[in-house]
Amino acid sequence: MIDMDMRHPGSTDTPRTAHPRRAGLPALVCLLLLALLCAATTATAASPPAGAPASASSPSPTSAAASAAASERWGDRRLDEVAFLTTHNAFTNYEDSRWSSVNQSESVRAQLDIGVRGLSLDTHWYERSTWLCVISFGSDCYPSDVYLCHGDCKTFAGATYALPRQSFHGTMQTVVDFLASHPQDVVTVFLEDYVSADQLRNSLGRVRGLSELLFRADDWGVRQHGWPKVADLVTAGKRLLIFSDRSDREQLGVMYDKSWTVSNYWSLGDLGNDLACVTRWPDVPLDRQEPGFRRLFTMSHHRNVPTVLTAALDNGAKLRNRIADQCRTATGGRRPNYVSVDFHRQSDGSGHTPASIVAELDASR
Repeated sequence: MIDMDMRHPGSTDTPRTAHPRRAGLPALVCLLLLALLCAATTATAASPPAGAPASASSPSPTSAAASAAASERWGDRRLDEVAFLTTHNAFTNYEDSRWSSVNQSESVRAQLDIGVRGLSLDTHWYERSTWLCVISFGSDCYPSDVYLCHGDCKTFAGATYALPRQSFHGTMQTVVDFLASHPQDVVTVFLEDYVSADQLRNSLGRVRGLSELLFRADDWGVRQHGWPKVADLVTAGKRLLIFSDRSDREQLGVMYDKSWTVSNYWSLGDLGNDLACVTRWPDVPLDRQEPGFRRLFTMSHHRNVPTVLTAALDNGAKLRNRIADQCRTATGGRRPNYVSVDFHRQSDGSGHTPASIVAELDASR
C-alpha cells in the first residue's frame, strides 16, 4: 500500500496535517464556545431564580449597609409597634390647589418633608366636561381621570373640588418620589375610595416606581405570621402601604382597611367634646383579638368642620389625654399606629403637638 502522506524528497507539497491555520481553527472555536459556556453558567449561578427572596443571593456591601441602617433606625419593632403622624384630607391644602376650605396648610410634599407619614386622600372619577372647559375660559379643560375631590368633582369649585385639579396618580407620584429620596422611611396612604377597581388600577399603573415600593400583606403572610419588622420592610424596599375602604382591590396590592385595621369613629363633633373612642365599624370592635395577628389601630381626631382655631384647641393636651384615657381603654391597651388630625402643626400651647405625641408613643413601646 502506498502511504498518501509520503512525498517525494523534491516535492513542494505540504502534508495536510501540518497546515497551521486549518489545524488551529477547530481548536479556537472550541475554546471560544467553552468560554461562553462558562460565562453563562457563572451568570446563572450568580442570579437568584425569579421570585426568590433577596436572601437567595449574597448581599452586596451596599445592601448590607442599608440593612444595618434600617436596624439602627427602627430596631426590632414590628409595624404594629410604631406610630405615624397622619394628616386628614391631606390633599385639601392651600399650596397644591385653590381650596376655599382646607384641612392642612402645606402641600402634600411639604407635609412629608415635615414628618407626616400617613396621608388620607379621597378618590373620585371626573368625566371631562366641555361645558366646564368653556365657561372657565380654558382653565378647567382636564381629561377624564381619577382626581382628588371632596365630593362631586363638578359641583362647587373650591369646596368639592379645586383648580388646578389634583390627579390621584400625580399625588401618588409625589409620594413615590419622596420615598425614593428618603430610603429609610415608610409612608401609608388611606383612600376614601369612590372609583372602580379598574379606574384605580389604571391610575396606579401610571405612577413610576410604585410597584417596586408597594407592600403586599398577603405576600408577606401577615395574617399567619403577624406584621413584619419595619427594618425588614425598609431593607426589602417595600415602604409604601395603601389602604382603601373598598374591598374589591386587594389584587392591586391595596388592602381593605376593615380587614387589616381597627378604627374609631372619625368625628369629635361640632363642639369638639365627643371624646368617646367608639368603633367605626360595629362588626369590628376596637379591642378585637385574632390568633397570631394584631390589627393596626388608626385613630382619627378631628371635627366635622376644620378650622385652624379648633385644631389648635384639639391637637395638644386633649389629643394626648384622649389616647391615654379613652382610646387605650377601648382598644384593650393598644396605642394608635396612625394618629390622624387636621392642621397637624397647630396645638394648644401645652407643649404637646401631634408630632411630639406620636414621638412619645414610639418612645414608650
